[in-house]
Amino acid sequence: MQETSRYRLSTFILEIAAILLALIFLSPFYLVLTNSVKGLREILVDAASFPEVFKWANYADVWKIIDFPKAFWNSFQITALSVIFIVLFSSMAAYQIVRRPSKFNSFVFLLLISAMIIPFQSLMLQLVRVTSILELRGEIYGIVACYLGFGMPLSVFLFHGFIKTVPYELEEAARVDGSNPYGVFFRIVFPLLMPIIVTVIILNTLWIWNDYLLPVLVIGGNKDLTTLPVAVTKFFGQYTKKWDLALPGLVMAITPILLFFLTLQKYIVEGVTSGSVKG
Repeated sequence: MQETSRYRLSTFILEIAAILLALIFLSPFYLVLTNSVKGLREILVDAASFPEVFKWANYADVWKIIDFPKAFWNSFQITALSVIFIVLFSSMAAYQIVRRPSKFNSFVFLLLISAMIIPFQSLMLQLVRVTSILELRGEIYGIVACYLGFGMPLSVFLFHGFIKTVPYELEEAARVDGSNPYGVFFRIVFPLLMPIIVTVIILNTLWIWNDYLLPVLVIGGNKDLTTLPVAVTKFFGQYTKKWDLALPGLVMAITPILLFFLTLQKYIVEGVTSGSVKG
């Protein structure tokens, strides 16, 4: 009886600590949401207070100023194209590395893993120069190619671990039935990779959708390809910051990706843990 009471007391303390920790992490969301429906004066006077008057017109103003439908479409197509190519090429590369072991493939895998520890800031100047020489700046295929290059290392690493769990006997059976190498991969192996595919999609979608620096460097002054994170920066000037418009813009920018993450978050742990141990 004493052990049960101790257990319940410790559990209660842990639950209280977890609730307090959750409130701390959720406090930025509260500040953003409440201040997004305030006037600028009310935000500057007391940012933590509840709105006295809800100014829903802030959202309508932001919708027009940043041309939200166009910025949303730019972010969507860049993210979708980049993620599709990352999933396709990363899975094929990882499959080749796992099923065709050689010194060259091992070197390629080591090169990809090494690329994960290189800071992006050390490549910024070279990236701008290379994209300018190859005439990739200001074009959608240019930024998609950059995201493919930067997204491949982690994705190949995740696929590499998961493919080891796929039984090789299934592929041998498909070859006996007369399937070619592409048929074996796309008909047998690729469908079995669905848990890790969803994980790769989620991780890269969150990164690409919220990225600000790479679009600024590669897209440059092409206003026709302005993404949502770049569009929101219109409200931050050198001497003034329009918080009453910037905060609604942030809410509108993160809402789609937040809903996407909450819908598919359970697949992240499933995909990563499934590929962590070879079966």
